[in-house]
Amino acid sequence: MAQGFQPTTKPQPTVTPKLEEPKFGFNEYAERLNGRAAMIGFALTLLIEYVTGQGVLSWLGLN
Repeated sequence: MAQGFQPTTKPQPTVTPKLEEPKFGFNEYAERLNGRAAMIGFALTLLIEYVTGQGVLSWLGLN
């Protein structure tokens, strides 16, 4: 460290800006909707495996 050098600190903001909720992208509503769709899909996958007695890949003809 150089002799006499002192780091400067920037002033911190005192007010948090009120930002508008984004209409696209990673917002709370989109993430909640994606999570619910994933849970429904997983439950349907388990239901298909239980009813048909075979895995989803076999049911789709991929195995």
